Amino acid sequence: MAAPLYDNEAKIKQAIVMLMKIINDTSVPRNIRRAATEAVRQLRDESLSPGVRAANAISVLDEISQDPNMPVHTRIAVWNVVTLLETVKD
Repeated sequence: MAAPLYDNEAKIKQAIVMLMKIINDTSVPRNIRRAATEAVRQLRDESLSPGVRAANAISVLDEISQDPNMPVHTRIAVWNVVTLLETVKD
């Protein structure tokens, strides 16, 4: 039972690292960095299960993934985070 939980936490930590790169990239529009910050906040909410935290973060990232102002490298990074978080299950 402990192995999948650790796996989920490891994936969430990895997603946070990936999102921090977006947040700290000044070439990324402010609204997109703000959404990435909100996604990190959702992922760090220990009161929720890993699956719910991942789903909440995906929801935030889905909203901005269609933003026409998003640089291509950022869009790819967001897709990578979403793909990673989709593998987090309770």
